[in-house]
Amino acid sequence: MGGINVNRWLAGGVAAGIVFFVLEALLGMLTVDRMTTALAQHNLAMDMRDPTLLAWAALMSLIVGLVLVFFYAAARTRFGPGVRTAVIVAVALSCGSYLIALIGYHMIGLYPDGLLLIWGVQGLVETIVASIVGAWVYREGAVKTSVPGAAPSH
Repeated sequence: MGGINVNRWLAGGVAAGIVFFVLEALLGMLTVDRMTTALAQHNLAMDMRDPTLLAWAALMSLIVGLVLVFFYAAARTRFGPGVRTAVIVAVALSCGSYLIALIGYHMIGLYPDGLLLIWGVQGLVETIVASIVGAWVYREGAVKTSVPGAAPSH
């Protein structure tokens, strides 16, 4: 079995991270007022223009992109390359990340359930789109690898 093409993994991960960051920012604008209100009810606040917060969001997005494409590269040997595998990876990782965080927010009552539902749908959409973009970049640079000991094909 061949390994992961590291250069394409990094390229795909960065591409997926950028897409995730942009979608998170755009879709986040739809709920920022409701989030701010919910936080204020707990005497909490978050300045969405804080450069430190933006840097953390960018880093988080990059990590999400790299993880998505890493698992896509690993899963494509089992499920085959393409959109289907990218979606499978995105849904699995969303369940292991977004869903867990949203359940935690629900358990402590930090945000209203309606807002958590919106975030769950938004997060799934962001993750799926980012995964598809990352998979497309990874696919484009995928190299053929051979099984050790197999005869070369011509």
